[in-house]
Amino acid sequence: MPVLESALDPNSEEYRQNRDALLQAVEEFRAIEQQVRDTAEGKREKFEKRGQLLPHERVARLLDPGSPYLSLMNLAGYKMHDDKDGTEAGGGTIAGIGYVCGVRCLVTASNSAIKGGTVTPSGLHKTLRLQRIAQENRLPMVSLVESGGANLNYAADVFVEGARTFANQARLSAAGIPQITVVHGNATAGGAYQPGLSDYVVLVRNRAKMFLAGPPLLKAATGEIATDEELGGAEMHTGVAGTAEYLAENDADAIRHARDIMSKLGLRDAPPEDRPWQEPLYPPEQLLGVVPADSKKPYDVREIIARLADGSDFLDFKNDWDSATLCGWIDIEGQPVGVIGNNGPITPRGAAKAAQFIQLCDQTRRPLLFLHNTTGFMVGTDPEQNGVIKHGSKMIQAVANARVPKISILVGGSYGAGNYAMCGRGLDPRFIFAWPNAKVAVMGGQQAGTVLRIVAEAKQRANGLEPDEKVLDMLQQSTAQKLDAQSTALYGTARLWDDGIIDPRDTRKVLAYVLDICRQAEQRELNANTFGVARL
Repeated sequence: MPVLESALDPNSEEYRQNRDALLQAVEEFRAIEQQVRDTAEGKREKFEKRGQLLPHERVARLLDPGSPYLSLMNLAGYKMHDDKDGTEAGGGTIAGIGYVCGVRCLVTASNSAIKGGTVTPSGLHKTLRLQRIAQENRLPMVSLVESGGANLNYAADVFVEGARTFANQARLSAAGIPQITVVHGNATAGGAYQPGLSDYVVLVRNRAKMFLAGPPLLKAATGEIATDEELGGAEMHTGVAGTAEYLAENDADAIRHARDIMSKLGLRDAPPEDRPWQEPLYPPEQLLGVVPADSKKPYDVREIIARLADGSDFLDFKNDWDSATLCGWIDIEGQPVGVIGNNGPITPRGAAKAAQFIQLCDQTRRPLLFLHNTTGFMVGTDPEQNGVIKHGSKMIQAVANARVPKISILVGGSYGAGNYAMCGRGLDPRFIFAWPNAKVAVMGGQQAGTVLRIVAEAKQRANGLEPDEKVLDMLQQSTAQKLDAQSTALYGTARLWDDGIIDPRDTRKVLAYVLDICRQAEQRELNANTFGVARL
């Protein structure tokens, strides 16, 4: 078997510097996640006085104890909208993929401990992404709801697109993907339709409130006076209106109902194929020292693959024809995968090679793994004359139309059209995660600053002016700083350019988990209907 031999020296000074830099980046994003948890924890007394569990506790009670769980988009909206210091990141929603009564599900919970779980534009886009993940992977959804609805400061930004969440719920139901919603508190206005469009609804007595218009708005609009309970209380909706199926006594009881429902849906995860596999020959801890702290220094992406692949076994594809774009086959916990990585810019040959490789994987239904670290496509007279646009287009066509699951990991830079060709967010990977050192941008800040300087200088000369060096310096520097600030992993994950930042040491574990999700999706049979399940 073609086993990779690592040239990495874990005792070298360079390794230590690389490891320290990446560890610092890991600690930074973990600290931000903890700040968000601490902010919610600060509301514990308030929740306990109301007899409620904190949102994270609700999720923990829902999930099977000790089962694997993959958090998604923890830092959505980081330092955007009302989140001034990063302590409110997450888009108002806790989300992930985990097991409920032995069934793998997509789980969401309104983070009502932070601004009442109100929805910002980033929260809306996170919900849309989560619904897509559920649809593509045939995952039943369990939602633990308690939300003040749209953040009115951004009502215009969420109103029109918000309809997509409702349409997606209806389509998920019609596709045969069950949705269970527990309402722990308020679900007002548009928020009331989220449980209304679910297939199963559980309400908490004396806590859950569902109405299109609360008592103040009702009085202002019609003059009618009604109490919360009369208008939208849990007992009214379960016993009178029939909006919900189950009435729970408290948060814990409601979650018990949700688990009972899941256990009776008849869904069973297909068992993994019984394939023997072995751990990589090199420990995942060493992934911290593989990628140079100086992004300009080259390294061999095989060093990453050697720490991801079963037995560090890697079958190279066409390396003698082009070595800058690496293609080959590996297994991850017995699951076959075609992997594409970068050892330099994508050349015309590299693009053609990758396009052929993608078609071979599609032919044999092998998922594709993209390990991003590229400055983009090679530029210059020679690449242009050798058809870099033509072959690059061919690679993008292959990525866009491949029918197998595509998974992307941003392990370094991902610039320009190279981001597209390597299956960045816009090419719809099934899952996409980033290491905390990742960079995503149209080009590097230094290059962008230089380009604008050259253009501005040429414009001044064309107008008969002598170039002002101070002005050009300022333009160049400010442009570089702006693009560099907008290319960081934190900036990208806040805008949902990925499904979350991960610790490099967890990469193999995450890949094995999502590959199994993709495998299960192909084997899970759904009973579709035309309009979804409606309450009659």
